[in-house]
Amino acid sequence: MTDPEIEMLASSILDMARAHGQMIVTAESCTGGMIAAALTDIPGSSDVVDRGFVTYSNEAKNQMLDVSAESLDRFGAVSEAVAKEMAYGALVNSKADLAISVTGVAGPGGGSAEKPVGMVCFGLARQGEMPISETVQFGDLGRAHVRTQSVRHALKMLRSALLS
Repeated sequence: MTDPEIEMLASSILDMARAHGQMIVTAESCTGGMIAAALTDIPGSSDVVDRGFVTYSNEAKNQMLDVSAESLDRFGAVSEAVAKEMAYGALVNSKADLAISVTGVAGPGGGSAEKPVGMVCFGLARQGEMPISETVQFGDLGRAHVRTQSVRHALKMLRSALLS
């Protein structure tokens, strides 16, 4: 990924995580590993990035991140409830201190009235704290745009968590 803002965000996150002695894990669905890639594109990132989970299917979310079948059935994969469970599951199934998750509808299809194309849910979990989540409506601006904006937003959430 050759987006200067994403590179700058990723670099600053790695520096802050190092300064705080924290490891990071990612749990990604619609971004397919792009957040982990943005972080690991930077040389030396292995001292901060523990691992990344790409859990595109519901079965993968359940098996790898312990997202409950009940949450997937009740709320759907694109929901704040599932984003929180993804982040928490990534934290529990890694050696990380901080987890970011993303699940959404990147398009061009797959949207609905309740969950339109461009709707993305994010989760953030940190050791000793309750996971948080938020939803962003990026709009139906094309798959690549939704995915890139999702990576940017996830990195900003990580940076904010490291600043607090």
